[in-house]
Amino acid sequence: MQSCAMPYPDEMPLEIRVRLAALGLIAENCAPERLFGGRTNLVWRISEGPRAVVCKLFCKGFASPLFPNDSTSEATVLASLAGTGLSPGILASIETKFGPVIVYEFVHGASWTGGAVDVGKALAKVHSHQAPEGLRILPSGSAAIAQQTLAILQECDGADADAIVARQPPTTLPPAETLCLIHGDVVPNNIIRTTAGLVFIDWQCPALGDPCEDVAMFLSPAMQALYGGHDLSADDRDAFLSAYGDLAIATRYKKLAPLFHWRMAAHCLWKSQRGERDYTPAIELELAALEQG
Repeated sequence: MQSCAMPYPDEMPLEIRVRLAALGLIAENCAPERLFGGRTNLVWRISEGPRAVVCKLFCKGFASPLFPNDSTSEATVLASLAGTGLSPGILASIETKFGPVIVYEFVHGASWTGGAVDVGKALAKVHSHQAPEGLRILPSGSAAIAQQTLAILQECDGADADAIVARQPPTTLPPAETLCLIHGDVVPNNIIRTTAGLVFIDWQCPALGDPCEDVAMFLSPAMQALYGGHDLSADDRDAFLSAYGDLAIATRYKKLAPLFHWRMAAHCLWKSQRGERDYTPAIELELAALEQG
């Protein structure tokens, strides 16, 4: 599993612990527990009695063309979603010599492993929430998605990149008329099932964009395989789209799906060529889905 390529130990740096203790968020003599769920940042849980918080240290150099790693945007969105139950509550955001740090409430529950209907309903709630100002705007429409994908492939080498370029689907669809708050990384590990419902975590890739972006991310076979999910059946996909409750979005997604699979194949190649070899078989998952339409 990838971790931050920085001179950091698994233990929380003392400076960060002291800073958070001064803010009254943790005890200076606490025992942070390293969490291993994501692939990008260093994350610790600090438990004191029934209360638990998460400290996330953002790592430099781990953004990709498809997934930025933006601490400021995550803090902004968490504050915006306060009280909705759709995200953890943010407690602090600070700058340190190691990088940006945010602290938020620990979400008690388990990573999503099944129940596509619940995800569809919860994601619709996210998309109905007013997006805060200042978020990046995602490419929208077939021409923009194709341009974004080709830009990713230009950063890849060899015949594998050429082969994916050649698989570009002939999809033509205009930009979305209405943009909404996008999580940007709706993968199984970022969906927590709690007693109160589903909560979305790891908001470091939020945006203003076409709701089909989040739909495509959840339905991506590569993302399901890489992040602890399971192979979604056609019934699962249909149930998810039905539960989302917007026929126009479901119809638009189905038209754009080949482009989204093509783009995800490009992303997986980009990651694979940078040493994350578990992305290599994921390329074929996306290309197979592309062929299925």
